[in-house]
Amino acid sequence: MDPVLEQLKNGVRRFRSEIYPAQAELFAQAATEPQRPHTLFITCADSRIDPNAITATGPGEVFVTRNIGNMVPAYGEMLGGVSAVIEFAVTALGVRHVVICGHTDCGAMKALLDPSSTAKMPSVRNWLKNAQTALAVANTLHEHEIEAHHERPLVDVLTEQNVLLQIQHLRTHPSVATAITLGDLTISGWIYDIASGNVRISENSDLTFTPLT
Repeated sequence: MDPVLEQLKNGVRRFRSEIYPAQAELFAQAATEPQRPHTLFITCADSRIDPNAITATGPGEVFVTRNIGNMVPAYGEMLGGVSAVIEFAVTALGVRHVVICGHTDCGAMKALLDPSSTAKMPSVRNWLKNAQTALAVANTLHEHEIEAHHERPLVDVLTEQNVLLQIQHLRTHPSVATAITLGDLTISGWIYDIASGNVRISENSDLTFTPLT
């Protein structure tokens, strides 16, 4: 017997007996109508992040893609799964908003600060190149913060700068650039605090993250 598989099976059983019955009509509707998500939510693969729980959304509302470090390769650099999801969400599904959500205690950000930690993970190391510019900016900002006696942990500065960089990368995608130009799409950057459940948001091209109240 595989204990992990059994745990997953028990989860499905609880879903069918406790969660599904209360939302049966909603699930039935979702199964018979084309999906029309209003948001593309790009976040980290970290198992502690649950986009639907954070946003209190249900089936069909949010189109989600996840990867290590909530990264978006600039268009043409690494055409693959992330680029395809973005293109499909914007062009085919017509999402009206894109969230790029980073989070506290991010393993990808820690790995950027400690390159030796990915020595035996060449694929991860290559993927993290998508955040190298954020690392350079974060190091410079951190030095200025030290001089101004407003020092924060470098990993926190890097987490913010990575989200802002990925927004820049996102704007290079033709589908996104077109939708923004037409006024059909907006973008925001989020920092989710795992311990408190709080979210700080950068919107309207703001370079700072404001706590959601």
